[in-house]
Amino acid sequence: MSQSSIQTLNTVLDQAQTERDHAVRNWQQAQDERNAAQVVAQQLADYRRDYLQRWHSQFARQGTMDIVMCYQNFGSRLDEAISHQQAQIEQCQRRVDERLNELREREMRVSSVRKLIERRGLEMARVALRQEQKVTDEQAARSSWASPTSNATSAISGNGVAPIR
Repeated sequence: MSQSSIQTLNTVLDQAQTERDHAVRNWQQAQDERNAAQVVAQQLADYRRDYLQRWHSQFARQGTMDIVMCYQNFGSRLDEAISHQQAQIEQCQRRVDERLNELREREMRVSSVRKLIERRGLEMARVALRQEQKVTDEQAARSSWASPTSNATSAISGNGVAPIR
């Protein structure tokens, strides 16, 4: 493992984060579209309620067959518009769910790459520590071979007998 492999993984992480950020924006946009569709549906429902109230009061005062037909036709079109808007809301909700799943996948990828970088970094640190220990052990072994084998040898006087103390 080398520093270049970590740099490559950092590049992969940057790309994964960019994709995740894009997925966040797509999810937020899908939520905004769904919310806007819900607002329109609510406006249509409110208008339908107001329309019914107006026509009930109007129909109570006077009501010709033409007015009743007009009321029924317009009411039908309002019902169709409300049904269509409900279908739009459902479609928008499916997009929100899809975008959320995509976001979760992207977030999992970012997390996986981060974990891989962390593992590689730890492995590189372990390898460096082992190499450092090996060098230290080799230096200790060389220094023990280069120095006299025991302290007693250096204490021996010129006649080969150690002085008594």
